[in-house]
Formats: sequence, C-alpha cells, structure tokens
Amino acid sequence: MVPLNTADQETPRERKEFRRSAPHFADRITADGRDGWPVEAGRYRLVVSRACPWASRALVSRRLLGLEPALSLAITDPIQDERSWRFTLDPGARDPVLGIGFLSEAYDARETGYPGGVSVPAVVDVPSGQLVTNDYHRITLDLATEWTALHREGAPDLYPEEHRAEIDEVAEGIYRDVNNGVYRAGFAEHQHSYDDAYRRLFARLDELSERLATRRYLVGDTITEADIRLFTTLVRFDAVYHGHFKCNRNKLSEDPVLWGYVRDLFQTPGFGDTVDFDHIKRHYYQVHTNINPRRIVPLGPDLSGWLTPHHREELGGRPFGDGTAPGPVPDGEAVPEVGRVA
Repeated sequence: MVPLNTADQETPRERKEFRRSAPHFADRITADGRDGWPVEAGRYRLVVSRACPWASRALVSRRLLGLEPALSLAITDPIQDERSWRFTLDPGARDPVLGIGFLSEAYDARETGYPGGVSVPAVVDVPSGQLVTNDYHRITLDLATEWTALHREGAPDLYPEEHRAEIDEVAEGIYRDVNNGVYRAGFAEHQHSYDDAYRRLFARLDELSERLATRRYLVGDTITEADIRLFTTLVRFDAVYHGHFKCNRNKLSEDPVLWGYVRDLFQTPGFGDTVDFDHIKRHYYQVHTNINPRRIVPLGPDLSGWLTPHHREELGGRPFGDGTAPGPVPDGEAVPEVGRVA
C-alpha cells in the first residue's frame, strides 16, 4: 500500500483532510537505463501485496504482458507489523531471492535512515538488494512501454500511443475520485471530509457507468491501463470499501453496468487470477484498527457471482487487440484456494 498521511488544511482546530504521500523513490527502469537502471531480464524483483490495489495494478500488467520470466515476484503477508511488509509467507520468513525478512531492509539498503513509509508495489535490484522504485503510478506505464523487448509474443498494447491523452485523462479522474476517493471516505476524520469524498466517488462511478453502458472498455476497443486502474478498486468494492470504508450508497453488484464490466475483466485471464479475496479482507479489516478495532473479518459477501455470465461481449471490443490472452499462471504464483472464487 502507499503510505497514508493526514495534514492540516486549515488550522489545527478545523478539519483535517486525507492525503496520500507521493512516492519517494521515483527512479525509472528504462530501455536506455538513463536513471542507472536498465531493463534486464532477471535483474529485478517485483514486491507486492495481493491485498493492495496499487500493487495489484503491477500484478495484472505483469501477467498480461507475459513478464513473469523476466521480472520475478515476491508476495508479502497481508498483515503488516511495526516494520511494515514482511515475508512470513515464505519458508524461514525470508524472501528466497532477496534474503530479507522485511521490505524495509531494501529501503534501508537504498537510503539509510529513510523516514517515510514502506509501500508496495516496490521494485528491488536483486544484485544490490536496493529498492529501485516505489512509484506505483509509473511502474505499470514503464512495464508497458519500456519493457517491450521482454514482452511475451502476443502481448497487448496497454498504453497505445494514439490513445494516451485520453487514457491519462480518464485515469486521472478515476485516481482522484475512485482509487483514492474510497480512502478519503474511509479515513475521513470529520463529517465534511467524508461527505465530500462520498459524493465525488459516486458521482464518478455514475459517470463511468454511463460511459461503459455502450462500450466494453474505457478507452478504445481494447483493454488499456485505464481499465487496470479502475478494476483494482472495483474488485475490492463490495468486499471492503462498501462496509469498511462506508462507501455504501449501493454495492457494486447493484449497478448492472459496472458489475458486468468488472466481472468481464475478472473473467479475463490476467485479472481475476491475480485476486486474493482472503488477503484483501484480512488486510483491510485487521490492519486498519482505527476503523475496526476488534479486527473482526466479515464472512461475506458471497463471491460466487464473480463467475456468472456478464454478456459484455455483445458490446464488441477485442480484449487483447491484435494480441492474445496470457498463458497459465506460472508455477508457484497461483492464488491459494482460500482466496479464490469457488
């Protein structure tokens, strides 16, 4: 997750507003290596939490582009402790490639005494053990545009040049009011802040529902970066944001258009096969003790609807454009049964 900050917007006695910290480590891994980090198969390790929507963007992009052989994957425990993301899911509670127990060790290797939060997604340089970047916004764009020499045959173009301006515009509204909007509502410290976030969230969702009523995907007729960014929030909506973050005007499953859209993506290879509902629910309900102090994880909602027919193919569209679907999930990367939709 991206570190969360609250900062005074007026005076200490007036309302506080939720703020999301900007990534501190924004180096880029590029084809020409201009930041000192050239694209190179096997050199880097992507560290994610399956609970985190920002990290899930990178998971989906990596799958769709077929970068699994070139960019290895580390999955953290969904429950953080005082040292943040930890590798307790691995034998010996240490990442088998990086040899560390906590992601903070890669941050410390890069910058001693770094005072900020430890966030995912993060890309770590395996030879040095140093963090390269935690820029969740840029990571997926670079996977799509800078890592092309390592893409699988048939990889889709997730950030087509002719649509980039529109993708950026749509994605900015999604980020402000939906991706970040659910957090602004959930972590609001005053009624005014919550009301504003809630209204903006549902106004944007209504706008997106109207947009998607006559088109299968957000921009053009193929899956793009914009769809990935919206999916990672929508897939968590009924499970955590509706109740836990009080985003409760309606459930996503009560909006026929958005429910069909997100099920269409969920059933597309590369999307639903990266989603772990067990990690998602345990993280939100057990880590956010200021919201849920008793740390009780709800048993619902019923997940069986995710696999029901969506009929979105009737709108046309070509999910992968001129490309093809990704292959099976690599060995060792499948979501455990407890987190999958039955």
